[in-house]
Formats: sequence, structure tokens, C-alpha cells
Amino acid sequence: MIVEDEGLLLQAVSKKVSLSGMEAVSCASAEQALDYLKNFPELPDAIWLDYHLKDMDGLEFMKNLKKNPAWAAMPIFVVSNSASPEKVKGMLALGAKKYLLKAEHRLDEIIDSIKKFIQSESQ
Repeated sequence: MIVEDEGLLLQAVSKKVSLSGMEAVSCASAEQALDYLKNFPELPDAIWLDYHLKDMDGLEFMKNLKKNPAWAAMPIFVVSNSASPEKVKGMLALGAKKYLLKAEHRLDEIIDSIKKFIQSESQ
């Protein structure tokens, strides 16, 4: 699942995820992602989460996930343009697997990292 409110970036990430051989569920807001999780029985293998969303920040989104035991263990990869030590610490404390700065990584690198994580978890 990709949760990203920047339309062009959401399209680019979705396309690259598909080209890497994975299926992507694209969500343009945190509310849309939460609605998807509520209404579909199959949970995503991982979530690409932009920290800064228009309807709620990543911390609030993670807190919403933790309220539902079925969602609490989903691997979250936070991908953001900013990373203060407090943000990173807070997200990792809530269970995020990684906090990645967009400026420091190419999309392919981030997607490969997530794909390798998913593959290692399924073995």
C-alpha cells in the first residue's frame, strides 16, 4: 500500500512498484488508506507512508493502526522530505520499520528495500 498525497509522486511510486513485480494499492490520503484497511479482508504486505499528509500526519496514522490488533503488526516504511530526530524516534517507537528521506534515496532503492523486507518475511 502506498499512502502519498502528492499525486504525481503517488503515480510514479505505484508504477515503479508494479514494474518491480509487486501489486500496489494507491491511497491519496490517510483516511482513504484506513477505509481500505477496514473494508478489504486482505491486508497489504507493507505500507509506504508519507509522513506529511493533508488529512493527518504519519504519527496520527500510526496511532490509528495500533488501535486495531489486526493492523498493528503491518510493516510501515515512512518516506518523507523531513526527519527531525523527534519524528524519527516517534515513528520507530510506534513500530515503523524504517524512516527514509526522499532526498537521500532513489525511488528504486526504497522500493527494493521494501521488496527485500517483504520477501524475507514470507520465507
